[in-house]
Amino acid sequence: MTKIHGTWDPRFDEIAELLSASIDAGTDLGASVAVTIDGDMVVDLWGGFADAARSRPWVEDTIVNVWSTTKTMTFLSALVLVERGLLDLDAPVATYWPEFAANGKEGVLVRHLFGHTSGVSAWEQPVVTADIYDAPAAAARLAAQAPWWEPGSASGYHALNQGHLIGELVRRIDGRTLGSFFAEELAGPLGADFHIGLPPEHDARVAEMTPPPAIDIDLATVDPIVLKTLAGPPLDATVVSDPAWRRAEIGAANGQGNARSVARIQALVANGGTLDGVERLSAGTIDRIFETQAEGPDLVLGEYVHFGMGYAISSAAVPYVPDGRVAYWGGWGGSVIIVDCDRRMTISYVMNRMDEGVLGDVRGESIVRAVYAGLG
Repeated sequence: MTKIHGTWDPRFDEIAELLSASIDAGTDLGASVAVTIDGDMVVDLWGGFADAARSRPWVEDTIVNVWSTTKTMTFLSALVLVERGLLDLDAPVATYWPEFAANGKEGVLVRHLFGHTSGVSAWEQPVVTADIYDAPAAAARLAAQAPWWEPGSASGYHALNQGHLIGELVRRIDGRTLGSFFAEELAGPLGADFHIGLPPEHDARVAEMTPPPAIDIDLATVDPIVLKTLAGPPLDATVVSDPAWRRAEIGAANGQGNARSVARIQALVANGGTLDGVERLSAGTIDRIFETQAEGPDLVLGEYVHFGMGYAISSAAVPYVPDGRVAYWGGWGGSVIIVDCDRRMTISYVMNRMDEGVLGDVRGESIVRAVYAGLG
C-alpha cells in the first residue's frame, strides 16, 4: 500500500486509508487532504507523486493548480472589503467601475458577480487564453460586453472570468491587484501557502497536472450560452504548466496551493471571521454567504446548483454536504473545499490527477463522507 505522510487524529484513520487505496488503484496520482476544527489542523496528510512519471514524490510543501477552488479565495478577499464598508454587495457594479455600465449592464449588482447571475459568463470571441493574462485589459473587455441573459434571472457559471470581474472591483476600491490583496491581507497573515499569481521561485514545488479524459460533445446540440462560455476562451488543462499562466492573476482558476493552505484560509470563515488573532470578518458578513443568489439548473453547467454569495451552499443536489450553514466549492478535475460554519470545520482535498467531474467526483465525496463519519 502507498505510504501516506503527515498527521491526523485517529478518528480520521479512514481518510488515510482512502487516499492510499486511491493512489494504489491509479484513481489518484498525488494528493493532499486537510481538515480543521476550531482552527486546529486535525488532518494534514499527503501521498503519491507530483508527476505522471512517478519520479517525484508529493511532499509536504507540494502545491498544484486548484482550478475553481481559487474562486473561494477571491470571494473571501472581496468579503474583507465588504466587512470594511468599502464594498456594498447590493450596489451596482458601476458604482465602483463606471465603465461596466456599458451595453445595458447599469443594473448589474455586485452580488450578481458573486452568484454567477451577471449575464457575463465569459469573454466574447475572438479570445484566446493568453488574452486573459493581462487582468486590467481583460476586465475592460468584459466591461464593454452586453449580457448574454437577463442579469439576476438565473446563474450561468462564470468559469474563467469571475476572478477578473470581482478582482477588478478589488483593484478599483483598494488599489492593489487581487493577487497582492489576497497575499497581504489573507495568505500572509494566516501563514498559508496559497498564491494567486505564482512567483517563479515556487515553480519547482508545483505538481504536474494530469488532464482529464476527453469528453465527446456534439457542438450542434449545445446551448449557445454554454458554447460561448466554454469557448471564451477554450481551455486546455495542460496550460497550467505554462509559466505565463502561473504568473497571471486569474482569480477564478489559477490559484496554486495544497489542501493544508486551502483549509487554513477558509477556516477563517468557519471560525466566525477570526483565526489565530487574524480578524477579518464579522458574523454579519459571514451570514451573507448563505443568502441565496440562484437555485436551480445552471445555464452553463447544466446541473442543479444552489449559489449563495459566491460559494455554493447545501442542497439536495449534493447529499454529502449536510444541511445548515455549510458552504462549498471545488475545482475542475476534483479539488474541493467544504466550509462548515455550524461545526467550525473545513475539509479540503487537492490532487493532480484530474477526473471528469465539474462539480467534484467520488474521490472528494468519499473523503468528505469519511470526515463526517469520523465526527461520530
